Amino acid sequence: MSTSSADVRGYDVIIIGGGPAGLSAALILGRCRRRVLVCDSGRYRNHAAHAMHGFLSRDGIAPSELRRIGREQLQPYGVEIREAAVADVRREATRFEVTMEGGERLLCRKLLLATGLVDRLPDLPGLPAMYGKSAHHCPYCDGWEARDKAIGVYGQGCTGLSLALNMKTWSDDVILFTDGPASLSRSDAARLARHGIGVREERIARLEGRDGMLERVVLEDGSFVERRSLFLKTKQEQGADLARKLRCKITEERGVETADKHEETTCEGVFVAGDASKDVLLAIMAAAEGADAAFGVNCALQEEDLA
Repeated sequence: MSTSSADVRGYDVIIIGGGPAGLSAALILGRCRRRVLVCDSGRYRNHAAHAMHGFLSRDGIAPSELRRIGREQLQPYGVEIREAAVADVRREATRFEVTMEGGERLLCRKLLLATGLVDRLPDLPGLPAMYGKSAHHCPYCDGWEARDKAIGVYGQGCTGLSLALNMKTWSDDVILFTDGPASLSRSDAARLARHGIGVREERIARLEGRDGMLERVVLEDGSFVERRSLFLKTKQEQGADLARKLRCKITEERGVETADKHEETTCEGVFVAGDASKDVLLAIMAAAEGADAAFGVNCALQEEDLA
């Protein structure tokens, strides 16, 4: 494609994000003979995880190894990868201008956001060392490893209730820690009791264990409850502010919204894939959304090329 000046490089599509969603989209688009750039900031939602689960043919693989394989498989298709973060994006007529953190400007016809989410952990002393080892946010990713063990659930109100009930799939020994008032209705409290789920409303002083493995939840009164894993519902934020800058529609519940099939957002020419859209938050789903978005991107490019 033509560019406005000799020092601005142009691409068919720039993919912002180098996780499963971004790499999957790059693979499809590379095979479509598109000029593709993947911008990878090196920040990943699963940075604390030692293994990924539920990914067919790659169950138990380290996230870094999946990314390595994904990058390797892009090489025959000429996909360009940059280890760099994007500072800004803006629409320029019928294309998009992407500004890298170093100031370099790039142009593309279509933009794919695969920037993911960021989990905000509660302020629990001891939690950071255990996160990704014995404290987790996703039962589908890590519930199997906690099966039949003493499981703690951290949360209040409907969030704590739902997660505690879900964890009964993996263990009969589940206790809900609300770290203060549980904010449960009588019927909800009765439901937990009916399913053998204890509720502890005392404030939590700290989590204790060794080498990242939880052993006990210590309460402010000095008492403790032995647990071997903790599951919690984290607060989530968009991994980048780029969708807002492009004025894509975003909601707290659903993330970046798609206007139609194949992952196109409410901003024409901008596509989204992976956790940023807040669908089912699994790596294999992110990869699938990346492939779907790539299909949508290529179809849009074909319509322009063959008009």
